[in-house]
Amino acid sequence: MLRPHLPRMRLKALAAAVCGTVLSAGLLASAGSATAQTEVDARTTAAGSKVVGYFTEWGVYDRNYHVKNIETSGSADKLTHINYAFGNVQGGKCAMGDSYAATDKAYTADQAVDGVADTWDQPLRGNFNQLLKLKKLHPNLKILWSFGGWTWSGGFGEAAKDPAAFAQSCYDLVENSKWADVFDGIDIDWEYPNACGLTCDTSGPDAYKNLMAALRSKFGSDYLITSAIAADAEDGGKLDATDYAGAAQYVDWYNPMTYDYFGAWDAQGPTAPHSPLTKYDGIPKESWNSSATIDKLTAKGVPASKLLLGIGFYGRGWTGVTQDAPGGTATGPAAGKYEQGIDDYKELKTKCPATGTVGGTAYAHCGSDWWSYDTPQTIAGKMDYKNQQGLGGTFVWELSGDTSDGELIKAID
Repeated sequence: MLRPHLPRMRLKALAAAVCGTVLSAGLLASAGSATAQTEVDARTTAAGSKVVGYFTEWGVYDRNYHVKNIETSGSADKLTHINYAFGNVQGGKCAMGDSYAATDKAYTADQAVDGVADTWDQPLRGNFNQLLKLKKLHPNLKILWSFGGWTWSGGFGEAAKDPAAFAQSCYDLVENSKWADVFDGIDIDWEYPNACGLTCDTSGPDAYKNLMAALRSKFGSDYLITSAIAADAEDGGKLDATDYAGAAQYVDWYNPMTYDYFGAWDAQGPTAPHSPLTKYDGIPKESWNSSATIDKLTAKGVPASKLLLGIGFYGRGWTGVTQDAPGGTATGPAAGKYEQGIDDYKELKTKCPATGTVGGTAYAHCGSDWWSYDTPQTIAGKMDYKNQQGLGGTFVWELSGDTSDGELIKAID
């Protein structure tokens, strides 16, 4: 669990009290040590306190998950930042994703964050207006517009040819006068620079760093610039394909996607948890775990305080499995509510409750289905790891997978 954050004035008072006590005892050296330790504790607490949640633009449709749900679930009280996913990248520029969901969809009073219905003639509706209302309720909450993602990362190669023009387009879109007060920064989800995701990129090892440098130059220090990055810790893998360490100077933090290590794209198995914290006996690939990802990034020179630990609010699963423990064979992906092989935590916790833990995460065997996902208990263990490593905080993909009362986000807090 996170330690409570102490305001700066209270820390100064605490330091003064400590110093006063030891000075009265004549222990000057101890006073200096106590003050120094207080400052270290303060920095560690502040560095580790970020809780970032992705809110998906398309979630307002089949998932029926709206900005109001962030408030009613209690998640808004726990979050420090929201990443709005996704904006598109087209023609070398930042572009709208679904403009209807973002700015036009009309909300009735019972659907709105503040209970006030949209009117036909108001200049801004949709998710953006609801996010503005959420920020009024939570003045310290920051919102970033995330661009790219698995489906829309193909446009980054063109953007990398003229980073300054790309940065200008992003700034103009983020700061459009119609919604200029919504966003506090930008998140870049390029999957993957100089490597392969849905498509393969050949822009070279410096393209990503140059792109992030251009964004920082344009947005300046008043805006947050973050990025979701690969979690492939293998030698010669995605983390070696581009200069994430060199680009770190331009970002406020990275979101290494420490999930989806394993899944039913390997239809016959072996079954393995998709987001293990650590390796374990029998893991299909030894370096495919969260701690190996963090270790690789810090070894490259990325500060731990600029790394957030990724938590998936969903599970991945197989069917045709007879073995309870990981490592079993399967016949294909298990059925999910929206697609095969994946389902939300809020569905899995009741339809296939966890039956064991391995590598710091949970798994479940029910009938012939085998699933892996994080629970409040395993998230608590991951938070211990995050604190021990001095990481900058936690991010989650994505908020609609949690229960209506925010079980998982509360476990992070």
